[in-house]
Amino acid sequence: MACLGATLPAQGSRGQEVVFSSAPIEVLRLQPNVYVVAGGGSNIVMQTGPDGVVLVDAGSGVQSPGVLAAVKKLSDAPIRYVIDTSADPDHVGGNASLDRAGEGFDRSPGAMTVGHERVLLRMSAPTGEKSPFPTDLWPKTTYLEKKDIYLNGEAIRIVHQPAAHTDGDTIVFFRRSDVLAAGDIFNPTRFPVVDVSRGGSIQGEIAALNVLVNIAVTPTPLPWQEGGTLVVPGHGRVSEAAELVEYRDMVTIIRDVIADMIKKGMTLDQVKAADPAKGFTPEYGATSGPWTTTMFVEAIYKSLTAKTQR
Repeated sequence: MACLGATLPAQGSRGQEVVFSSAPIEVLRLQPNVYVVAGGGSNIVMQTGPDGVVLVDAGSGVQSPGVLAAVKKLSDAPIRYVIDTSADPDHVGGNASLDRAGEGFDRSPGAMTVGHERVLLRMSAPTGEKSPFPTDLWPKTTYLEKKDIYLNGEAIRIVHQPAAHTDGDTIVFFRRSDVLAAGDIFNPTRFPVVDVSRGGSIQGEIAALNVLVNIAVTPTPLPWQEGGTLVVPGHGRVSEAAELVEYRDMVTIIRDVIADMIKKGMTLDQVKAADPAKGFTPEYGATSGPWTTTMFVEAIYKSLTAKTQR
């Protein structure tokens, strides 16, 4: 599927790309009014139209000026919604900057930031400890299971995925455009980050991937034609339904291998020594950085053993 990098006119057709030279921000047109803005910390999905701009995720905030410049090149409408797919800093750090860009729309004090209730709880630390995020980054409104909005002639479905990457993950489906924003549940460049400390689990991760697979449509019965659901991960290249299925199967296989090792009484050290992900490491693994193959294996082991102890 398409990767970001080529320089093409802003008004191209599906799959054309735009690079803005004023900032390290790249834009990929997916549909006539749906884009991916990359380079801001996480992939940002942008929908435009007469009702305003809808953004899925806000990036880290470091490159918010470049993100805003890209948005303004594509639409002169204010930003109306910013939807957070998780509480990860590289997804919510730009909330305040993008929020302010919506000021004055329908006499609004700013854009409406939306996140799952668990996202607000983790960002605000309501039990009295110091909040890990300043208040201007918090979602202004939350939801529990799902939230539907209708803007720019399109139904947009916002759905919670419990206990996947974290306990507050959101997927966003642009129904008419057939574009699915997966957040960090899906990353075609690495093993999924299962953050057990923030409520993530391997079983929930696979369940969320199955939800994505069930929504995404392949271009059958003519698989050679252009079409089908476009899946935008939190990071990495825009993908198609078949790539999502392959990713789901990979995660499921590794889960099953580790589950079998646990049934045999193997310890975490023994499981890591057996290298249960080795068949997939060349494509998805890493030995350094924020998320390594070893960390992925540990997360699966801890997730499965925690479940069996209940």
